[in-house]
Amino acid sequence: MTISDKPTPPFAEHEQAFPGKTFDMNIKPDHGEASYKGSGQLAGKKALITGGDSGIGAAVAIAYAREGADVAISYLPDEQKDAEAIAHWIDAAGRTALLIPGDISDPAHASHMIERTVDKLGGLDILVNNAAYQKYFDRFEDITLEEWQKTFDTNVHAVFNLIRLAVPHLKPGSSIINTASRNAKNPKPNLLPYATTKGALANLTVGLAQFLADKGIRVNAVLPGPIWTPFIAAGTNLEMLQNFGSETPFKRPGQPAELASAYVLLASDSSSYTSGALLTIAGGDPVF
Repeated sequence: MTISDKPTPPFAEHEQAFPGKTFDMNIKPDHGEASYKGSGQLAGKKALITGGDSGIGAAVAIAYAREGADVAISYLPDEQKDAEAIAHWIDAAGRTALLIPGDISDPAHASHMIERTVDKLGGLDILVNNAAYQKYFDRFEDITLEEWQKTFDTNVHAVFNLIRLAVPHLKPGSSIINTASRNAKNPKPNLLPYATTKGALANLTVGLAQFLADKGIRVNAVLPGPIWTPFIAAGTNLEMLQNFGSETPFKRPGQPAELASAYVLLASDSSSYTSGALLTIAGGDPVF
């Protein structure tokens, strides 16, 4: 699929319940299954990707495997079918795929994830904090304290906890990559809880990069613009979904495969001096 023939709005897509599933989408996202070509940039590395069953996380998992990494992916149990499809592509690349279902906001499960990854893959070099929760609200009054806390539990507290648990296993040269959002800088009011957590995640990234520099651990974040994933089908309203990405200069949403190379770059040894970076990928949409 070339740039010119990627899907453009309006979309005949339907809303989904959270967490959203690739198999239930009318227009399937491109994770790079047929297009991504590896060149050994991550040979021998061990990676854990949260939310690796679909969307951006799935594209990163496929790219990492084709670059030579063994890959563990975490996901909610309801997403098992999507996760198994991505495991197939990791296996096809000749790398080890490890599936770890569960809720990252559960501290006991988070500890299990790190321990199982280190045990089964033989170490941990790359942690990609990609899993998130989002809900669309028509009015401020519709945002409950429960929704606010749930969004922070998944998008901020779980990320900090996973990093806390992973750091003792990360050697110099290791990489932590957080998926933030353009909402970190240009928040949409209808996504207020989500946008606020992504601003916190961007600040967490920059602060941690300074804290962990003496350990030789790099910390960076990718700030995606509108990317076509089941997360969007589950976390927005129908009008936004059908016109998703139309506001960008490219007049379309990005595909997950179009972000994979950024995550490869940030994880590779060639980016040894890159830490504390917030990399925006938003189809030309101005984000400052």
